[in-house]
Amino acid sequence: MSTFTTILTVIVMGLVVLVLIRGLFNMMKGTDANKSNKLMQLRLMLQAVAIVLIMLTLWITGGGR
Repeated sequence: MSTFTTILTVIVMGLVVLVLIRGLFNMMKGTDANKSNKLMQLRLMLQAVAIVLIMLTLWITGGGR
């Protein structure tokens, strides 16, 4: 189970990076501000999911003990 949560955490962290980069490029272009806002909201949600998964993985594995 800890391997599954670790892999899932890495995938979600990769998605955070992709959404962040896409949001930054959208902001640099100066196009739709609403789209930039939605991308940053998605980034925050994905970061929250990543934190929960990290904490779950630490809980399952005993926190490295």
